Amino acid sequence: MSLVQYTKKRNFKDTPEPSKHGSKEVSKKALTFVIQRHQASHLHYDFRLEMEGVLKSWAVPKGPSLNPNDKRLAMMVEDHPYDYGSFEGEIPKGNYGAGVVEIWDKGTYEHISIKDPVEGNKQLLKDLKNGSIKIVLKGKKLKGEFALVKMKGDKPANSWLLIKHNDQYATHDAYNSEDYTPIHSPVTKAAKKKVK
Repeated sequence: MSLVQYTKKRNFKDTPEPSKHGSKEVSKKALTFVIQRHQASHLHYDFRLEMEGVLKSWAVPKGPSLNPNDKRLAMMVEDHPYDYGSFEGEIPKGNYGAGVVEIWDKGTYEHISIKDPVEGNKQLLKDLKNGSIKIVLKGKKLKGEFALVKMKGDKPANSWLLIKHNDQYATHDAYNSEDYTPIHSPVTKAAKKKVK
């Protein structure tokens, strides 16, 4: 997959973000996911799924939810290099996405009905093209079945919804991602400074 857009938007002489232009080979082991909490112009969560050696990425303004009634807006953004999955730090002012990034959750994931990572990856790419992805997350905070569904109609072409399936990991109580973030996190500190 191409990382041209990722590279075009960044000056790697001035940002600590991974500059690797190539992509990782398709995993023969479990596929990985990461959710990065990002205090940029606005606080949001970046939801990233490994596919075809890169991280397919969505910005989720309100953060993910374990409540199936919550349909979280997820704006698809450019592919990120696989190495971005371990990135934490500060993107300096004047750079695209300037602000503080931390890992909120990470783990492995698989296609909802295909356990094999190679075959699952092939199907995930088809599902991505068709605008409906169903997966099982195995993270520390997010577990179980989720769906990413592309919105239709007059919405921007990159608008999706991130939805929790009603399984044993679901809750029907109000869910706020911020409640599961350490108080002393670098992103929280950055957000407080921004408010002052």
